[in-house]
Amino acid sequence: MILTQIIAAQDTTSAALANDNSVRVIDLLFQGGFMMIPILLLWVAAVYIFIERVLSIKKSSTAPEGFMAQIRGLVEKGDVKGAKMLCTQYDSPIVKMIEKGIARIGSPLKNIEVSIENVGKIEIFKLEKNLSLLATISGSAPMLGFLGTVIGMIQAFIAIAQEEGSVSPKLLSEGIYTAMITTAAGLFVGILAYLGYNYLVTRVQKIVHQMEYSSVEFIDLLQEPKS
Repeated sequence: MILTQIIAAQDTTSAALANDNSVRVIDLLFQGGFMMIPILLLWVAAVYIFIERVLSIKKSSTAPEGFMAQIRGLVEKGDVKGAKMLCTQYDSPIVKMIEKGIARIGSPLKNIEVSIENVGKIEIFKLEKNLSLLATISGSAPMLGFLGTVIGMIQAFIAIAQEEGSVSPKLLSEGIYTAMITTAAGLFVGILAYLGYNYLVTRVQKIVHQMEYSSVEFIDLLQEPKS
């Protein structure tokens, strides 16, 4: 009996939405209840983190064209000061690593490698800033949506228990809206945050690969026999 009434409520709501062209997405979101507030906040945070990281990573991935060739030429000539001046003209993780290596020229090769590696770790940490938070949002948003579903169904059954006689479909609509809309909203935010997280991780991995390649190239340069 109860299941039949809930299904009837869903059919009535669907028919009403189909006949009312003025119902907008924003109107449906308001029907989701108070659980839509934290989901909306997570959505805003996810968008902000994604845009901020994309801009930051794009700036970091812009390696100067022919930079390593210029460094090679200056180092081979023994112009360490000129190589340092060249590094100060750019701002990227690769340049900062090479700049640290140039500053350590004259030290044992192992010390130079450690210095470059330490700078690389710091730069990677900067690149990965807030990525863990974006991953958290991708997991927590659907969970909040499911929580809203549980709350909505509880509200629906409470309304059924308190109603004497036949249960009006309109009485159940609020709980059903909360149950369905919060789930959809939570999954929407979670899926987009997850896709954004994986996209950013891929971009960071490409930069890390470039950093490793450049550091190896610089160390090989220092080990080449002087003519």
